[in-house]
Amino acid sequence: MVGDAPTGCSSCGGPLAPGQQYCLECGSRTGPRRPELARLKAGAQGAPTAAAGEGGDAGRTVLPAWIPAMRLPSLPICGVLLMVFFGSGIALGAYQRHRADNALAQAAAQQIRILAAGGGKVSTPTPEASTPAETQPAPEKSNPKPAQAPAATAPEKEHGEEEPGEQTTPSEKTPGPAPLTKLPPVKHVFLITLSDQPYAKVFGPSSPSPYLSHTLLGQGELLTGYYAVAHNELANLVALVSGQGPTTQTAENCPTYEPVIVKGTGADEQVLGNGCVYPTATASLPSELEASRLSWRAYVQGTNEGGSTPSGCVHPELGHSDPTSGPSPGSGTYSTFRNPFMYLASVTNASSCAQHMTGLSALGGDLASASRTPNFVYIIPDRCNDGNPNPCRPGASAGVKDSEGLLRRLVPQITGSPAFKQDGLLVITVDQAPSSGPFEDSSSCCSQTLFPNLPTPEDGLPSGGGSVGALLISPWVKGGSTTSESFNHFSLLKTINQLFGLRQTGYAGARGVPAFPPALFIARHS
Repeated sequence: MVGDAPTGCSSCGGPLAPGQQYCLECGSRTGPRRPELARLKAGAQGAPTAAAGEGGDAGRTVLPAWIPAMRLPSLPICGVLLMVFFGSGIALGAYQRHRADNALAQAAAQQIRILAAGGGKVSTPTPEASTPAETQPAPEKSNPKPAQAPAATAPEKEHGEEEPGEQTTPSEKTPGPAPLTKLPPVKHVFLITLSDQPYAKVFGPSSPSPYLSHTLLGQGELLTGYYAVAHNELANLVALVSGQGPTTQTAENCPTYEPVIVKGTGADEQVLGNGCVYPTATASLPSELEASRLSWRAYVQGTNEGGSTPSGCVHPELGHSDPTSGPSPGSGTYSTFRNPFMYLASVTNASSCAQHMTGLSALGGDLASASRTPNFVYIIPDRCNDGNPNPCRPGASAGVKDSEGLLRRLVPQITGSPAFKQDGLLVITVDQAPSSGPFEDSSSCCSQTLFPNLPTPEDGLPSGGGSVGALLISPWVKGGSTTSESFNHFSLLKTINQLFGLRQTGYAGARGVPAFPPALFIARHS
């Protein structure tokens, strides 16, 4: 134990507190060293010591006079000091973070001003945009997109994207219709297919069809990543209504109208063989609709219009050449290969063929009431109105602009009908992109496979029918919106089957082929 020190330093007379070991004035020790310190001192090597009798303790370490004696503060004081230390650190960190946040905010504001001045678009990433898809594999691209990539040319804005300069707060935003969690209850699907044009020519901002590329785009949702699946026109249209891949003959628009000689059945219900007309047993959209007691009808322009026009169910005799299979029809404006139902024996051999295949002039009467409107309506423009690049007759004009007049008549007639207003969906797309020339495009998407009835390409890679785009118009679709998700003709067939609760046929049921997701649609407008 260390005894109480005197009240004054013996060396200099400086004041001493009770228990003080060293004088603060001169540094002299005022009492004996603790035993613990003496033992530590005894074990130290090379430490200078005082001679016996100096300072009253032999072996004691001599401290320089300029080093004051110190004493550790009490535990409460240590706690206070620690709180002050950590509090100071937190305050300093908050100050530095505040400075960094201000710098980032200023930089972001400057970027917005620059983009807005240049006509750019600024949008805030959403969790959906930054999180990889978990429920559906990413689309596989067999070939790169052409130079006129849809995403670069589409003028419309994506879901949730604000125009440059728009500044809104949560309290100022008007809540819009919520995305659906399942497909909408669509019970009437209307499909119009144009012919042989690339995406940019049909839906691009410089399209020669302003009604389609501007007016109708403001009414619907544009699928900028929508692809055809093959070349030529017939191969794609057969795929759309059956899910069958092309044969060598359908890939040439079947210059000879001959039956498919079946050699077997491949994966995904593919009929293996060569020819044009698929056997009656081949499952298709018409056969599945009829099995579910749902109605369908094709309205074929250039047929059943009196005079010299053929009936809606017209086709060449089996084994005979088709004079309408070339780029120009040859006589009249009807081409057999633009009517895919003529390549399904289940349709052509049925006694109801003439009831399902009729002229376009019958559409108005069928649209007069929802009960008379078929569940599936397929509209086939003739060669003078389908937008293809070849004149339908010598001296006639050609191209997408020639489809303007027909679309201006048809689309308001459809969207104004009771069936459409009740539960309708209108889809406008193109059978294929050009297979040659300056706009040649054979790109594909959606895990497209090699077609078993076609020769394997030299590079061994599957090719598609190019980027064509598709426009959806419906009470469940937000006007003026776009999506860049990848789909193709098999996706459309898959979606139609899902809407009607039908079995998937052909490649519509293939793994990796995406259907249109519910998020593509929104809650119905009030």
